[in-house]
Amino acid sequence: MRSAFATVPFYRERWALDGREDPVVVPGRTGTNGGAVPLAEAVHKLVDLVPLAGGARRPEPARGLGRVLRTARRPGPGSLVVVLGPDDLRPPSDLPKGVRGCVADPDAPSASVLREVAAVLDRGRRVLAVGDDKAIAVFAEDHRVEAVPHRELDSLDAGPYGVLHDPVLGYLGALGDCGRWHLDWPHVYARPTAAGLAFTLLRQASPRFVDVVPAGGVRGEIAFCPRHGTPVVLA
Repeated sequence: MRSAFATVPFYRERWALDGREDPVVVPGRTGTNGGAVPLAEAVHKLVDLVPLAGGARRPEPARGLGRVLRTARRPGPGSLVVVLGPDDLRPPSDLPKGVRGCVADPDAPSASVLREVAAVLDRGRRVLAVGDDKAIAVFAEDHRVEAVPHRELDSLDAGPYGVLHDPVLGYLGALGDCGRWHLDWPHVYARPTAAGLAFTLLRQASPRFVDVVPAGGVRGEIAFCPRHGTPVVLA
C-alpha cells in the first residue's frame, strides 16, 4: 500500500484527495469505503495504474492460473491446460513444471490446438479446459477433457471444481477439496469494506491493483479454513 501511494499516480491522487486509513494524508478524513475503490473506476484510468518508473499497461486475465490450479485440480507433468477465451488472451506463464498451456477460441479452436489436445489424450495425459460454462460446453465435447469452470465473485457455488476469476485481476483463488473457496493468499489479499470485498494483487508490479472492489461490489467475509488454516472467501 505504501509503495502504491508513493509510486502510482492513481493512488497518489485519489488518496490525497479522499484520505486513507493508512497512510492518512488528510487529517480528519477516513476516505470513502475505507479507501477502497471500484475496480471499474480504476480500469477507466488504467494508464495511471502504471508506476512512475514505468511498466505494463495491460491487465493479465490469466495471471495466477498456475497457482490456483494446484488447489483446484492439481495437474501433473505432461498435462495440457487450455484457457478458453479471445484471441488476444495471453497463455498462462506460471503453470507447474512440466505442464503446458495454450489459449483457444471455444467456438473456433485452431487445428493446432485440436491436434495437441488429441495427442495429449492419446498419451493418457490430462487435458484441462478453463473457462466459463458456455465455453467449456462448446469446447469439451470429448468427455475426457476435464472442466475447470470460472466463477466470478458474485457467482460462487459448491463446485465440485472451480476457480475464482475476475476478467481484469485474473485468478484469485480456487475451490478446495474441503468445499471452501480458498484465496491465493501469498499473492492476493482481500478484506471486507462497506462497498464489498476489496482485493489487492500483492506481487504484480504493473498495472497495480490495490484495494479494488470487483464485480460491482459483493458483500462477504474473509475467514480461515478450519481444515487448512488459510484464508477463504465467504460471499
